[in-house]
Amino acid sequence: MRAAASRALAAARHPYRPHTDPARVVRRWPDLTAACFAIVFFWLSLTPSLVPRPWLLQGVIGGITAAIGYGIGAPLGRLARLALVPVCRRLLRRTPGERARARAWQTYYLAALGLTVLALSESARMQRQLRALQDLPETLTWHSMMITVLALTLCAALLLLARAIRLGTRTLIRNLCRFVPRPVAVVAGLLISATAVVVGTRDVVFDRGVVDVVARIAESTDRGTKDGIVQSGSRFVSGSPGSLITWPQLGYEGRNFTGSTPTARRISHVTHRPAREPVRVYVGRRAFEGGAAGGTTEAESYAAGAQLAVAELERTGAFDREVLAVAGTTGMGWVNSADAEPLEFLHGGDTAIVAMQYSYLPSWLSFVVDKEQAGRANRALVTAVRERWLQEPADSRPRLYVFGESLGAYGVEAAFDGPDDLLSKVDGAVLAGSPNFSPIREEITAHRDAGSPVWRPRYERGRHFRFAQWPAPDLARPPGPWHEPRVAYLQNASDPIVWWSWDLALERPRWLSDPLGPDITREVGWFPFVTFWQTTVDLAVSYDVDAPHGHRYGSGSVEAWSAVAPPQGWDAADHKRLKRYMEERKSPY
Repeated sequence: MRAAASRALAAARHPYRPHTDPARVVRRWPDLTAACFAIVFFWLSLTPSLVPRPWLLQGVIGGITAAIGYGIGAPLGRLARLALVPVCRRLLRRTPGERARARAWQTYYLAALGLTVLALSESARMQRQLRALQDLPETLTWHSMMITVLALTLCAALLLLARAIRLGTRTLIRNLCRFVPRPVAVVAGLLISATAVVVGTRDVVFDRGVVDVVARIAESTDRGTKDGIVQSGSRFVSGSPGSLITWPQLGYEGRNFTGSTPTARRISHVTHRPAREPVRVYVGRRAFEGGAAGGTTEAESYAAGAQLAVAELERTGAFDREVLAVAGTTGMGWVNSADAEPLEFLHGGDTAIVAMQYSYLPSWLSFVVDKEQAGRANRALVTAVRERWLQEPADSRPRLYVFGESLGAYGVEAAFDGPDDLLSKVDGAVLAGSPNFSPIREEITAHRDAGSPVWRPRYERGRHFRFAQWPAPDLARPPGPWHEPRVAYLQNASDPIVWWSWDLALERPRWLSDPLGPDITREVGWFPFVTFWQTTVDLAVSYDVDAPHGHRYGSGSVEAWSAVAPPQGWDAADHKRLKRYMEERKSPY
């Protein structure tokens, strides 16, 4: 009892003295300076970003960014105390006591409460404004109290976790001091702790936890079939009787793609013209991984899958069609029918589209862990198809195109060595929502014509490459000639998948420079760390808006394909019918 009283008296006399009890590392009251940083970061998280967000995700952003703010403020507060305490002792002949600390906390509580209420009210107004700007109903349920509680709970949990790691590190250093000098123990302890955190988070929690669980679920899903999808009886479609790829080998997305192939009758009904049965070739991963068809390495497996695709193209007579297109797939092998069907309708079914699955993972996880595989798989497929295509007589071979959306667009770009290589090898391309790391788009944006914004770049006066959010007017700009081969990018200024990058944490993005995109509010801003987490969460809600906003591109491929691969005799009435059909059809999302 006497020892405890002595420690309490010493703490009262020296309130800024660091705690010697190791358990206090976890249990101690929050630092005031760090708490100030945390609340400011929380306020900043309430500002709008690219797309409207629900209150639940706002609470998640608020908690994460508040924890980051606390982590930044804690060492700064420590440095401030080290600098100010000696000054107070000289000028006031004493150090700040418990009364001063209590008043400082009272001031913090009052200011935090009042300004938080104001910030939450303003955030609701800004969210409604952003919703109106992106053609969404202005009704918004913004549970301010739940946002605050969720953010506070998440921030506290992250803070306790960080303190537990710090306590473990201190304990490790103290034990190491028994065997080695303290400087060596400190360095070794910090390295061991950092390694344990990184390995535990990345390898154990993420790779062996999240990735393994999601991969098992996704692989199980890949064996299923979407309701309403049945095996095609057309000999021009993979998975049909006589196909080199069986129905089970197509995978979930492959069955969706081939099982929804439009018939010649449906094409004629929309276009009012004669039509053929389109060719759709799809190689599921199960058709070439392992076994006799597969190779021992990933590259050999993709090469085997690409050769199987070429053999299937030959079986269906694809090289005798008017148009041949290679489609980039995402994650589990998804091909957006809204990108494929306009090409088939425009050319009366005299088309062949080929795609290959490269992963079992869903797109969001493939985006994180194996996006490079998309590039390798698509390069193998494009190379094999083009080599076989070149064997056809030049005056009778089909026109060769490539297309893709999201990670599929990245995979298509990664199949070529820059813009010039793309133009030299294909007759055109339609790419929608290309991620920030897509190599060709990145090069074009970096070397865009002076004065053009990053969200609508002009490259070499639009001679071959053009970008559009509203395709009808945008693809007509600039007014100069659009030479063939043509490449059309569908790119929304508010698409977080287009703009997300790690650089957002510490670098102001170019898409926030004037002039802003047409569907981005003027109240959006950049704040270190905060904007990164806002945009990261935007990825999850990028489909919760209507085209052309967020990561939704709707029927924009109709205009894009009409410009890139124009059919003969196509007029305004034909375009209107196809546009109406694509807008009325059920969205794949």
